[in-house]
Amino acid sequence: MRRRAERWLGLVRSLIIYWRPGRQRGLRELYRPFVGAGDLVFDVGAHLGDRTAAFRKLGARVVALEPHPAVRRWLELLVGRSQGVSVRAEAVGGAVGTARLVLSHRTPSVSSLAEDWPSTLPERNLGFRGVRWDDSVEVPVTTLDALIEHSGLPRFCKIDVEGYEVEVLAGLSHRIPALSVEFVAGALDIAQACVRRLEVLGDYEFNAVRGEERSFISKRWLAADELVAWLEGGAGSVSSGDVYARLRVKADTGGSDWDAEGDGESDRDAEGSNDG
Repeated sequence: MRRRAERWLGLVRSLIIYWRPGRQRGLRELYRPFVGAGDLVFDVGAHLGDRTAAFRKLGARVVALEPHPAVRRWLELLVGRSQGVSVRAEAVGGAVGTARLVLSHRTPSVSSLAEDWPSTLPERNLGFRGVRWDDSVEVPVTTLDALIEHSGLPRFCKIDVEGYEVEVLAGLSHRIPALSVEFVAGALDIAQACVRRLEVLGDYEFNAVRGEERSFISKRWLAADELVAWLEGGAGSVSSGDVYARLRVKADTGGSDWDAEGDGESDRDAEGSNDG
């Protein structure tokens, strides 16, 4: 009974955070430079689907992946019936198979496949000290390459998987035009490794968004070394955020149309570190 109550309270809290009035407008403005009508988007770690909804409103087709059984049921209710949205039950990793998903019923957005996430992160990030990972479930795992083979190459891929981002990119050999990868204070080495992995895959340039803001940290896009240096310096002392990567546009194309601006709002904590 207590576990069921905690699960419901956790889901209600997520619904309030991620589906509050006005949030969708800001998300659409953030993603508009990356996503347009007819584009394909992968939402890896879709949670309750607020970002899936924003992608869909921009006219994109979305493959939304959420392995957490209770969260996925709500994802299906909130966005799964929308035309152009395909909800899948898999996690994403470096190889096709199965893996153990560690669950937090009170804070469902921080459930993770990363084995050391529950034991090490609370020691490094004060915002996670109250989180209890109190259950686990075996889930199917696919790879980005397998998804691409099945659905095609996405224009954009959002990755928010609580410390498992490097493994997700390990299953990718294609150059996706643009991606985002979550970073969390206390585990910034993971984001640094993601930048280095993308650097190997293609000629990417980088930027970042603090917390739940809607604008980038830099007016110009950065080289990998510059973004890694920012992460090594503590990422502006924010609790979490997202690294963005886009393939460079050749000079003879007349410049990039990917620059993004938006209005800021910052409210991430342990719950908000996974923004669906």
